[in-house]
Amino acid sequence: MAEKKSKRFEVLNNRPVHKDGFIAEWIDVGLIAMGSPNDPVPSIKIENGKIGEMDGKKRQDFDMIEQFIADYAIDIDMAPQAMAKSETELAMMLVDPNVPRTEVTRVFQGLTPAKISRVMDCLNIVEIMMGLSKMRSRKTPANQAHITSAKDHPVQLAADAAEGALRGFVELETTVGVNRYAPLNALSLLIGSQTGRPGVLTQCALEEAFELQIGMRGLTSYAETVSVYGTESVFIDGDDTPWSKAFLASAYASRGLKMRFTSGTGAEVQMGAAEGKSMLYLEARCVMITKGAGVQGLQNGSISCIGVPGAVPSGLRAVAAENLITVTLDMEVASGNDQTFSHSDLRRTARTIPQLFSGTDLIFSGYSGVPNYDNMFAGSNWDIEDMDDYLAIQRDFKVDGGCKPVSEEEVVAVRNKAVRALQAVYDALGFPPITDAEVEAATYANGSKDVPDRNVTEDLRAAERLLNEGINGIDIAKILAQRGFRDIAEAIVMMMRQRVSGDYLQTSAWIDRDGTVYSSVNDPNDYRGPGTGYRISDERWEEIKNIPWAIRPEDV
Repeated sequence: MAEKKSKRFEVLNNRPVHKDGFIAEWIDVGLIAMGSPNDPVPSIKIENGKIGEMDGKKRQDFDMIEQFIADYAIDIDMAPQAMAKSETELAMMLVDPNVPRTEVTRVFQGLTPAKISRVMDCLNIVEIMMGLSKMRSRKTPANQAHITSAKDHPVQLAADAAEGALRGFVELETTVGVNRYAPLNALSLLIGSQTGRPGVLTQCALEEAFELQIGMRGLTSYAETVSVYGTESVFIDGDDTPWSKAFLASAYASRGLKMRFTSGTGAEVQMGAAEGKSMLYLEARCVMITKGAGVQGLQNGSISCIGVPGAVPSGLRAVAAENLITVTLDMEVASGNDQTFSHSDLRRTARTIPQLFSGTDLIFSGYSGVPNYDNMFAGSNWDIEDMDDYLAIQRDFKVDGGCKPVSEEEVVAVRNKAVRALQAVYDALGFPPITDAEVEAATYANGSKDVPDRNVTEDLRAAERLLNEGINGIDIAKILAQRGFRDIAEAIVMMMRQRVSGDYLQTSAWIDRDGTVYSSVNDPNDYRGPGTGYRISDERWEEIKNIPWAIRPEDV
């Protein structure tokens, strides 16, 4: 006789969450989110003005990461006092509104990686959110979007960049399916973003030398795909060291380009070299490398490794904790939420709540501003087809997620203007023509399935010309001004001026439409409990409330 099965469990077993991967803790390979028994015991000894011992290891036994952290990332004057505090006492500082943020950052810069990771393990998820709300660098939260195309379609990219900027994203990031398309993708993002809202920062994520080159040309304005890792063997596998990354960071800054490093809980496990340590301890080392290199911020929140912490107990709590470590060390955080990891809509929403509800410098380091079939960063946790849900959640809880409701008419108009501007630039440069049919299609498209294919061979020749002929942002601005798009030209010139002033190199900076830079310098987070810190203004609340599909009294 066949074993009788529960119909309840049959239904449950067919839920989307059962398509996700889950695994029990496996300490030896580092599949443990926090508090591995292999994590070192916190300690520090200062000898002759240098750290002679850190986390149970003497200086002569340091690996290169420990040497870099010891020499550049820890305030040795603060260290004895800070390390003498208990983990509970330090955790209390993070959530106590009576302890100023500035005092917390001062103390935490005297802690070692092992001590910091133990402090995070004292916090539950609500306390981590309280810490994020208090400790983020800039008072006002913001958001970043991915703008990519499965076809690397330049016309689609310009239209989607314009819409993304209009919807409130302060940064837009693209990448490519075909590497050689990158210069054209960067050009499309530049023109589209400045059409949607002057001042939006853009980047084209590719090989680091290329990113620096197009940034110096004025075709992009920031970078963040400069990765650091928590174990020496993974670092070496990438032919890098903390010193080489620090040198690269200085190259960006000296050319007037904003940049952050990238790391994330689970990266070392994914690379097979976690050394049995917890994911959060290794990530604390990454954050401290970033601090020691003098970089203004970090993109973390597991990023492309989210499936790893998402599979183990307390993994998503550890992801929120790594964001908190970053802001506690007084850096900007672009807090992930960017790669899809779950078949469950409930889980992917829950994964976003700690950052959305508490607010971070950039809540997403890549909300997909295109359908996920077009997202060349392996798909985002949220995409453009979720936008109305996102706007409703902002409204439900009176939180500022960095996005605003827009009308269909506004979106159609700005998409059309952006692609017509790109059409004019292509014509002036002698690039493969953008037809009126392409303009029409991209104006009304949802994704690349809705736009006609282009001649890829001819486009790639144009991309080579863009690089080989030294075409830069000022060249593009001149063409736009001559072709009747003076406002877009002025926005691009304004972005060029930012390279000279350097104001947007400050921690957690973004640029408003008039060129005003907001950062932790002039918009510092001053949270000290209820009624302090960031509070949604009446004007912003009216914007968030007024979703176009809400029934109004005058409609009844």
